[in-house]
Amino acid sequence: MTTTEKRTFTVPTKAEVSSNNQTLFDNLHKGLGFVPNLYAYFAKNETALGDYLALQNRKSTLRAKEREVINLITSQINGCRYCQSAHTVLGKMNGFTEEQILELRKGTASFDSKLDALVKFTASTVENRGRATEESKEAFFAAGYTEANMIDVVIIIGDKIISNYLHNLTEFDIDFPIADVI
Repeated sequence: MTTTEKRTFTVPTKAEVSSNNQTLFDNLHKGLGFVPNLYAYFAKNETALGDYLALQNRKSTLRAKEREVINLITSQINGCRYCQSAHTVLGKMNGFTEEQILELRKGTASFDSKLDALVKFTASTVENRGRATEESKEAFFAAGYTEANMIDVVIIIGDKIISNYLHNLTEFDIDFPIADVI
């Protein structure tokens, strides 16, 4: 392969992964109705899919809707079309409208002051590599969030950075309805 050729990354089928990962595929299929390409790609590594699912499914001090706020803005900042698309679907499942999702991806939540503080704090944290502005931190705490919540925000950002970077590196097919470009 020359330096001008673009490497193509493929998503493995169930038959191409270890028996442990095949079991995880079965569980994902039961729960979601399919195995998203992102999860399938993790299965190229013997332990990564199980580890990633454990991270995603850990108990959190944040509600599912708040986690989607973090996922949407982090994926937007990192330019991950796969995660923007997946979390648009998940955001709607958690009660956000299409307009609210687009607003969240732009970094505001005029429809909810607490979520507005969360999306702005998350954006500042991601954009500044963990050095959120004092203004965004104070607004986050003034909105009623705690230090325990802040820890969960950072863990969720970390989770999303993992998947954002993996898709940005590989650009495998997006198997969700493609999110609008903003």
